[in-house]
Amino acid sequence: MQRDPVCEQGWHASLDLRFERREAATILAQRDHRGPLRVQKALYPEGVAVCHAIVLHPPSGIAGGDRLEIAVTAGDGAHALLTTPGAAKWYRSAGPWAMQSLDFEAGAGAALEWLPQEAIVFDGGRAAMRSAIRLAAQARYLGWEVVCLGRRAANERFANGELRFTTRIEQAGKLLWIEQGRLPGGSPLLASPVGLAGFSVFGTLLAAGGRIAPALLAACREIVPREPLAQRGLTVLPRLLVARYLGHSSEAARDWFVGLWHLLRPALLGREARLPRIWST
Repeated sequence: MQRDPVCEQGWHASLDLRFERREAATILAQRDHRGPLRVQKALYPEGVAVCHAIVLHPPSGIAGGDRLEIAVTAGDGAHALLTTPGAAKWYRSAGPWAMQSLDFEAGAGAALEWLPQEAIVFDGGRAAMRSAIRLAAQARYLGWEVVCLGRRAANERFANGELRFTTRIEQAGKLLWIEQGRLPGGSPLLASPVGLAGFSVFGTLLAAGGRIAPALLAACREIVPREPLAQRGLTVLPRLLVARYLGHSSEAARDWFVGLWHLLRPALLGREARLPRIWST
């Protein structure tokens, strides 16, 4: 198990949200924040049963020494969807690490969706991303992460710095998924066919807590990315589907994940997919 790197002086911000089921509605029952992390209001674009929240980071960029901590709890029977208004930018660092920690928990019969826009790690960035998801026996989770290494449009490669990431999912105390990675800037792993194969964008979608029927998996595999040379793959494990993307376009990666979400959401959460309105603004 790799240890979290130490963050030096910078923005230390936290956001603590709790969603609860009240009769037929999901409400944002608790909203505590410290520093530049917050949500402005609860949104209900698909009716009162599902509460949407937009996680805002007003500085817009994450610099060396910054530490962001987001904790979200969906109580029994609640359904919450969280997204972000734009890409997260992880800036070049002179030495200190920047960190983001996600701690998600879903109670019995609850559903939690984490659908952020992409994270861009600038050349020279030192970024550590940690996600921990804990699910009750009948809870569901749908989430993705899309990461861009360097800024390809500006001819910037990820030649310096480092990215570290850890993701862990448990259900009813049983481990469903654990992944740890370390990508130093300029590493041979970035070009290796057993690594990122020369691509600058990679993403993972995780659908946890429910059974994936063979017909649903087959339908997901029929979805083709709009980026011609992109690589993708889907794997089903007990109570977990894992989808991977490799390419050069964060927009194409998200579009592919959205296509999968349109199939997975009705099957696992019993609701048709409806895109967050903020993505269209």
